[in-house]
Amino acid sequence: MAKKEDYIRKPEWLKIKLNTNENYTGLKKMMRENSLHTVCEEAKCPNIHECWAVRRTATFMILGDTCTRACRFCAVKTGLPTELDWQEPERVADSVALMNLKHVVVTAVARDDLKDGGAAVFAETVRAIRRKNPFTSIEVLPSDMGGVYENLKTLMDARPDILNHNIETVERLTPRVRARAQYHRSLEFLSRAKEMQPDIPTKSSLMIGLGETKEEIIATMDALRAHNVDIMTIGQYLQPSKKHLKVEKYYHPDEFQEFKEIALSKGFSHCEAGPLVRSSYHADEQVNAAAKRKQELGEIELKEA
Repeated sequence: MAKKEDYIRKPEWLKIKLNTNENYTGLKKMMRENSLHTVCEEAKCPNIHECWAVRRTATFMILGDTCTRACRFCAVKTGLPTELDWQEPERVADSVALMNLKHVVVTAVARDDLKDGGAAVFAETVRAIRRKNPFTSIEVLPSDMGGVYENLKTLMDARPDILNHNIETVERLTPRVRARAQYHRSLEFLSRAKEMQPDIPTKSSLMIGLGETKEEIIATMDALRAHNVDIMTIGQYLQPSKKHLKVEKYYHPDEFQEFKEIALSKGFSHCEAGPLVRSSYHADEQVNAAAKRKQELGEIELKEA
């Protein structure tokens, strides 16, 4: 473990090219005018300039900008959330239309102050996007919503195209890294989502560099596959501020490539792995690649039968 006063210098492959062109400034202006939040900004995502300025994509963060949890890896502010904004789903749907998105990711702060964990607003956001953008695929990235079955069912009944819930870290480190979340509860959440809607792909993300071992990373892959998770993303943990957990290791791009190959060998329909990969990074491409690989695997099984 790194000493308290030691901080590991960022390697060359983690340098980010800033881009504040008209796409970037225009998208930021639209978000503010519509009182919308993005996890891109709140979580200080390293890919914001690429996604906003080049790809013109964003991950909407609903249910306000204040989280009831204080995970030691996350830059989203914590505290007492504001009241629910029932107009938010329509504003998100309108913004998706303005951006002409083919694929949209909707995430949210954890709302442990609400009985349903925010499931009703989440579901209404899915329905609003579907009404106004019938050809846009919708990926949702909720918290565990307290692990309550009815809350997850409310969201799954709205039939998003992908259910994404992040495991975040290995089992051993979960109590230190994730506030109130539980490793096995997250696995059960993903498994139940698949049981409710077997045709909807499930997805999860792992951030590495917090002191886990290679064996623990592989064990997490096995656990996700055992709970029928289809898509996995693996990215480098980056410390958002001095009050957050320190980086214990920067993984080389070659190591991420190895993890990707291992994940695919275990049966994931797609794995995105790299130093700057985040859960919603190139999400549209992940969906298409996963569908293509699933089709190819099905064709191989038919030939072997």
